Amino acid sequence: MPRNRVPAPSPARDRVPARVRTRVRTRVRVRAAVVAAALLAPLAACSSGVSDGGSSGGSGRGAGPDAGGRPVTVTVTPSGQRAPAGRPVTVRAAGGTLTSVTVTDAEGHGLAGKVAADGRSWTSDRKAAPGTAYTVAAATRGEGGTAGSTTSSFTTAPADKVNKVDWRPGAHSTVGVAQPLSLVFDNPVTDRAAVERQLKVTTSDGTGGSWGWIRDWSGRDRVDWRPEQYWKPGTKVTLNAELNGTDSGRGGWFVRDYTTSFTVGARQVVKVDLDSHRLTLERDGRTVRRIPVSGGTPGGDRRSWRGTAVLMAKEGTINMNSETVGLGDAYDKMVDYSMRLTWSGMYAHAAPWNAAHFGRANHSSGCIGMSDADAAWLYGQVWPGDPFEITGEDTKGVVAPGNGFGAWNLSWTEWQGRSALHG
Repeated sequence: MPRNRVPAPSPARDRVPARVRTRVRTRVRVRAAVVAAALLAPLAACSSGVSDGGSSGGSGRGAGPDAGGRPVTVTVTPSGQRAPAGRPVTVRAAGGTLTSVTVTDAEGHGLAGKVAADGRSWTSDRKAAPGTAYTVAAATRGEGGTAGSTTSSFTTAPADKVNKVDWRPGAHSTVGVAQPLSLVFDNPVTDRAAVERQLKVTTSDGTGGSWGWIRDWSGRDRVDWRPEQYWKPGTKVTLNAELNGTDSGRGGWFVRDYTTSFTVGARQVVKVDLDSHRLTLERDGRTVRRIPVSGGTPGGDRRSWRGTAVLMAKEGTINMNSETVGLGDAYDKMVDYSMRLTWSGMYAHAAPWNAAHFGRANHSSGCIGMSDADAAWLYGQVWPGDPFEITGEDTKGVVAPGNGFGAWNLSWTEWQGRSALHG
């Protein structure tokens, strides 16, 4: 029969009591836990307050995990590299709130905006312009109070077609009491309401007014702003046409803003009575001087216009050619002290060749002619923007709104009806 074998004793094992061996194992486990905690502590510290810092997309993590362990996520609209223009920029926060937002283009121009009352969103006041790169920086606060920030960027698609503006009067000018603000567009404006909303007029004395859309003599779209009655002398007027990023419709996008300002001078009104052949300059309601004149020849195309024609410009000595106004080869001469009243070619000017008719008969080709001395004096007195109020029985009709600055020939109700917003 085989013998039972007894394991040889292990001197080391048998010499250590079981209670001691348990303590050794416990100490080893404790040391391992301490080492693991020491290794993990720096990682946890680095994850607190992390921002995405340079995201090129439409969203990013803001303050990192807050006390509740949830990250703040920021989303920007529009996004991408060919984002649609003409829309406000919107920034939204999930898992926290926005404390501030800045949106700037490559030239450092900013889009102002407001954070919503609940802090969850921000919307720009202006729309994103076409062909522009924007950087969005948002400061956030997590629901646990942790602050952070994130940046992102987007670029809008370029404009397929650009619309531009020519405006009057020029900046820092002094004008007469009938001068309107006038904007003429290179291309047609089919979304007139969208354009009109971006035109801001401020006056030093609170004078109100209205925009009115008309067809310029050149055939282009045009919008003028005038008060109900002539300006008060001394009024300061400023136009801020915040058009950058506005789609005019079929005519294309605006890619810049426009501004101009002017001051209204003395109240001067030039009254022209074609029936009595007299021109009278009134200043502040008092007669300054009466001048004998000769207007357009009755009975045909050489008659003058009637109504209110605003002095557009003082052009000095110019060449006048009858062929340019459809009168054949009737005249071609240099004319002094020329004061333009309409785009169609009606002026007040010196006409010494017509001296026999001054104060007696209308015998011109449509203009208001006077002596050299009287024309020189009047030229020195008037401002662009002064109204010429022309009356007479035999005329071609009333000056049209787009033939120079003829808006004053419409009643206030008629003029307001031409606004895209109030008509």
